[in-house]
Amino acid sequence: MIKRLHFVLLLAIAASSNTPAQEASSGINLRATMTAQAIASNGLTRQPRSGSPVIAGSRSVLYPTVKLSDHWFAAGALQLVTRPYFYEDFSSTGNGAKGNVLQASLNYARVSDRGSLLARAGQMPTAFGSFLLRYDDADNPLVDVPVGYGYYYAPVSFLGVFAAEVDASRGKWDGRVQFANSSPANPRSIFARDQYGNWAGGGGYTIRQGMRVGVSGYRGPYLDRRYAYYLTGEANPNTLPAHGLGIDGSWSHGHTTANIEAQKFLMPYTRIPGFRESAVYGEIRQVLSPRWSMAGRYGYSDSNATGKLHSIEAGASFRPNRLQLIKVGYEEQRYVPGRNGPTHTLGVQLVTVLHGSLAFH
Repeated sequence: MIKRLHFVLLLAIAASSNTPAQEASSGINLRATMTAQAIASNGLTRQPRSGSPVIAGSRSVLYPTVKLSDHWFAAGALQLVTRPYFYEDFSSTGNGAKGNVLQASLNYARVSDRGSLLARAGQMPTAFGSFLLRYDDADNPLVDVPVGYGYYYAPVSFLGVFAAEVDASRGKWDGRVQFANSSPANPRSIFARDQYGNWAGGGGYTIRQGMRVGVSGYRGPYLDRRYAYYLTGEANPNTLPAHGLGIDGSWSHGHTTANIEAQKFLMPYTRIPGFRESAVYGEIRQVLSPRWSMAGRYGYSDSNATGKLHSIEAGASFRPNRLQLIKVGYEEQRYVPGRNGPTHTLGVQLVTVLHGSLAFH
């Protein structure tokens, strides 16, 4: 879904292959990821959902890219998803389907032997963190997502913010800076009330091919007056800036890929104690053959609101053909303290990826 597309999207529309659409100075590129999902979890039977332990869901994301010239292009990400689908939906009520515009931006890109530059404006993912680069179901090696990420009331939301961003690389260094209308912890519509400027950004250094370390951060007001935890008598939201700081690392060698992130968040209040959370996860993927791979992820978070969370997920993937991927994953989540015991979830996904392009001369 919501890839930050720093240079991935540029490569998708640049003249990097032998297809006429990519060699043309303008054209349309369409990619779609469609997922059918089945879930079995004791978390679905608990309050407030209190439903069947087995559910089915679906999610479709369309990524249109319009290449306007050699340097200009427009990019989008349109999502239709059923509820419940994401694991965080288990702890809330509601069913149905919802559409989201996750990304809609105008972009300018320039690449040379010395480095690259990408400038963007519109709706886009936050520049904080690194997991958003592999959040699409076809790229995420597991079924669930790491701790610290989510859609609702998560320190880092997958929903897009309205922003202007500049990404640049030179040699082994890369960096990005973004100014947005709202916080990654509470993305706001461009038409909503209580929009406040937020800064986000990060940078990294490639130690050698396949090994990179990076840092990122964000700062700015995050509350709005309709937020679930905005209490009567609370201070003006623009006087309560949230802070996020993260470090990340990635390593790839042969058929093995590993990623790690550690993050700290502070969201201040005056009527109640400020929310503090630390989160860390490690993820590894091993390709066994052209069709088979395995992956595992351990996550840990500690917050003054919900306590400690231990999350362990393992899974396997099978590729029956070049367009489809079958993923099976098992996850255990345990809160300390926790009154209900651990949550056990088995998830199965059938992911289909379609890709097409049309060139204009």
